[in-house]
Amino acid sequence: MIPELLPAIESELQRQVARLDQPRTRPFHEMLTYHLGWTGEGAGHETAGKRIRPLLVLLTTAACGANWQFALPAAAAVELVHNFSLVHDDIQDNSPKRRGRPTLWVKWGAPMAINAGDALFVIATQAILELAQSHPAGSVVRAAAILSATCLELTRGQYLDMSYEDRHDLAVEDYWPMIAGKTAALLSAGCHIGALLGGGDESKREAYRAFGHDLGLAFQVQDDILGIWGDEAMTGKSTASDLVEGKNSLPILYGIRQNGKFAARWKRGDIQPAEVNEVAQTLSDEGGYQYAQEQAQQWTERALHNLEAAQPQGQAGRELIGLAHKLLKRDQ
Repeated sequence: MIPELLPAIESELQRQVARLDQPRTRPFHEMLTYHLGWTGEGAGHETAGKRIRPLLVLLTTAACGANWQFALPAAAAVELVHNFSLVHDDIQDNSPKRRGRPTLWVKWGAPMAINAGDALFVIATQAILELAQSHPAGSVVRAAAILSATCLELTRGQYLDMSYEDRHDLAVEDYWPMIAGKTAALLSAGCHIGALLGGGDESKREAYRAFGHDLGLAFQVQDDILGIWGDEAMTGKSTASDLVEGKNSLPILYGIRQNGKFAARWKRGDIQPAEVNEVAQTLSDEGGYQYAQEQAQQWTERALHNLEAAQPQGQAGRELIGLAHKLLKRDQ
């Protein structure tokens, strides 16, 4: 189904952002189409991203036995919220590149980029309300409430992430609330909304919500591992970045807690690119790699358990299970 779903997602996203495709605001519209990967130098599949979040919405809806086409506005809304957060994150993190291209704020300046991010957020709200054309009012209100609560959770996660930057007293326990907001919240919301629109009962909706949450936690821990020990040719980003940038990722927080050679080097200040391999090896020797792998495995097992409890049906169910295994890097 995924080869059928992806073009439908792109078409729906294009329809939603076309609200700004007016004579006086075409350059504004171009900012959104550039960020979404459709226009500008290097535009294409790689710059658009994988659209995992809207895929989860549609596959969950269909796996509950409903017509996924009626959930397209919700799928677009979830993806637009994700991209709104990326635009603002790039400004807050001072990131010059996203998916190999200059970020929105680099091309058009931070004030314009903030406004473009705000537009993505508003269009997401408008998109979710379009569900009223095909769903009962009560379901629309609940879907909108889930999305709204998730947006607040995203800001909580981003606040924690930024507030942690200059702290040196963080523990592993501080990590989980941060990534629950930054990574898990929107994956959870997509599955929750999909189950709601699919007509799932309360237990099924809760199972899908929990699946998305645990999927997000496992996915982020895996990303943390790749950010230090990954193959740069496979990940497309430098494995030096997390250590050099001083990110409070799970392996790093674990290493600090061990109060060994890694912690002593971390406390001395910025790690230079030339010493990354040595520091990464020290962190691995002190258990950081193994601990992160164990945590990823635990959350993976929880995610797959909750997905099994949701009892996804039909071709969509099989593809949802396959997508989960792919994201969790598990052999079926």
